[in-house]
Amino acid sequence: MKTILIILCILALILLVLIYFLKNKKVKVGLGTLVVLIVMFVSGYLCIPIFKDINYGLDLQGGFEVLYEIEPLDNKELTYDMVYNTYKAILKRVDILGVNEPEIAIEDENRIRIALAGITNEDEARDVISSTATLSFRDANDNLLMTSDVLGGVVKVTQDQYGRPAVSLPIKDKDKFYEVTSKVKDMTNNVIVIWLDYDENKDSYYKEKDKCGSLSSSRCLSAARVDSAFSSDVIIQGNFTTEEVKSLVELINSGSLPTKLNEISSRTVEATYGEASLSKTLIAGVIGLILVFLILIVLYRFSGFIASCALTLYTMLTFLVFYLINGTLTLPGIAAMLLGIGMAVDASVISFERIKDQLKIGKELPLAVSLGNKESLSSIIDANVTTIIVAIILFIFGQSSVKGFATLLIISILLTILILVFLSKYIVSLFAKSEVFYNHPNLFIGLSKKKIVPAKEVRIPYQKLDFVKRRKILLPVIFIIIIIGLVYTLISGYNFAVDFTGGTSITVNTTDKIELNNYTVEKEDINKDSRTIVISEKLDKDEIKELTSYLEEEYNVKSDIFVVSDMVKKELIKNAVIALVIAVLGIIIYVSLRFKFNYALSAVIALAHDVLLTIIFFGVFKLEINSIFIAAILTIIGYSINDTIVTFDMVRKNYNKEVSSDKLEEIVNNSVRLTLFRSIITTVTTIMPVICLIIFGATEIINFNIALLVGFSLGLFSSIFISNNLWLILEIRRLKKPKKEKKKEEVEELRIKGINC
Repeated sequence: MKTILIILCILALILLVLIYFLKNKKVKVGLGTLVVLIVMFVSGYLCIPIFKDINYGLDLQGGFEVLYEIEPLDNKELTYDMVYNTYKAILKRVDILGVNEPEIAIEDENRIRIALAGITNEDEARDVISSTATLSFRDANDNLLMTSDVLGGVVKVTQDQYGRPAVSLPIKDKDKFYEVTSKVKDMTNNVIVIWLDYDENKDSYYKEKDKCGSLSSSRCLSAARVDSAFSSDVIIQGNFTTEEVKSLVELINSGSLPTKLNEISSRTVEATYGEASLSKTLIAGVIGLILVFLILIVLYRFSGFIASCALTLYTMLTFLVFYLINGTLTLPGIAAMLLGIGMAVDASVISFERIKDQLKIGKELPLAVSLGNKESLSSIIDANVTTIIVAIILFIFGQSSVKGFATLLIISILLTILILVFLSKYIVSLFAKSEVFYNHPNLFIGLSKKKIVPAKEVRIPYQKLDFVKRRKILLPVIFIIIIIGLVYTLISGYNFAVDFTGGTSITVNTTDKIELNNYTVEKEDINKDSRTIVISEKLDKDEIKELTSYLEEEYNVKSDIFVVSDMVKKELIKNAVIALVIAVLGIIIYVSLRFKFNYALSAVIALAHDVLLTIIFFGVFKLEINSIFIAAILTIIGYSINDTIVTFDMVRKNYNKEVSSDKLEEIVNNSVRLTLFRSIITTVTTIMPVICLIIFGATEIINFNIALLVGFSLGLFSSIFISNNLWLILEIRRLKKPKKEKKKEEVEELRIKGINC
């Protein structure tokens, strides 16, 4: 990875040199183009090693995930210290298992989620993690001297006589401790070895002596020399750093805490199953990216080529940032990456269309580029901020792979602003100043000279299209369709996944019939190359092992087994509702601040249209609704508001506060016409990777991508026909509302003493 960072620095230097020479016009466009091409190909090449070095989730390399609820023993109250120290103990146990980059997180104050991607021995991992932490005191020959029962209270950080960090052990059974230390002090090797989860078949002080106390590669926590007998609290001292002492305290405390772990959900994915998903998704992503590049270059010529190069750099940097923050890449995460590419294209399309508008009225190329970039900035920023609000909410309330999706979406949006808004625009503006493109707008940005006319003769495109005339018919019809759809799907029922129903979901890499005679089968779904069976029973670890063996022996298939308890189901539903409500409130507040409340209300109603019709679509066609579907809905909200904001920005630009209500229709119509091409192109380039994922990608996220395809298409429709018409209705009502005239204050009769009083 150091090599990659060095090459990145070289890339940055190349770009700086390019910018310098282009700015000073000391280099020809051909050489500048060559430099951009080099940056593009090197960026594309770097994607490969970065992509390989990223940590993959369960769905891409197999493994298992388990969610535990922590409970105290002896009816004691569960405290944060108990939970945190249990977390630290599990973390150390997982380190000993040798799992690369495990995901261990505390959730909802009393749960711990553990994802071990790439684990080969699931049974061993389960046993190691779920067994109660055991602290023991042994001699140098590994004979048991004492257990954690000898301790009383909480082990704390302290200092030794020289002021160095040390560990204070409070002793409860002082007689026992005196007896043991009196015995050890007379031994040849007079040490007391403290072990966490000592294994008689594996552990030995003489094997671990050099690593004892390292806290990262050994269960041997400490080996303290005993020179005299003790009957009071003692201190473990040595050449510890402050961090080492804190870790040692946490581990000792975790070994003496009376807590137990109850497994409430789990997921098991075979390695070959995950590898196949990764391969399919990668192919789909590459095809989608190439199609996006082709569309940009065909539409915008040289500027499209620059944008494509910027997108390649953007893709590489997205992977790099995700790698540097130690993120875990999942199937939904890759979908977020491709979605980010579509949204990044939007930033370029908005700018290029505004540049074309300036060129059409006869502005010279450098000035047109400057004005177009300036005019497009507010639309791009507003659109991306509203989307990042949704991504942050997803990150806060999402779990497991949903968090990975949200993280990549946030990274994508931030890099969109950095690469596509600033760097790409700047390089395009530098090339625009070259004399090569002065008289060739078609070569530069795909605009024919025939379309360049005096400002007075410029016509707004698509004049024959009227987007507001039929609003009094269109809006009620859509409302009726939504009501009928909701009634029908509520009566016929939805195809909820095990996430929302509880039980166990078994997905196998075959479409052949599978017999599970010992279980109650609730439903079966057949996808492109897999079959999913949902059973009502919540399987434990032994039953999962038995079922996995049965499927391999009888049918020779690999499986993905997902177990969800009723408790997790309820929590998921609650979090989904909260996330949707907060997302809507966040959008209302932001749009109200940047525009006005009428805009915000119209946008939210249009978003409700997109979401409800997507849900109805899934209900009518009985497509499965799972936890990732919630991420899809929130993504649709973020993308649809993006589309709507760009149109609203044009309405705001054209809106004159003194305009009469009868002129509003023309303003809205013209605003939609001016942004129509951009809306269509952006939607096409965004759904292109989504379609590739549906056709070529992994089965596990096919419904997620179908939701995005339906939602994005509905978002295009609502941004053209619904949000603007709703705003028009609200604004006309506001203008027609009689204004309250201020009452003139009546002048009281002047009263003069002795005359009129």
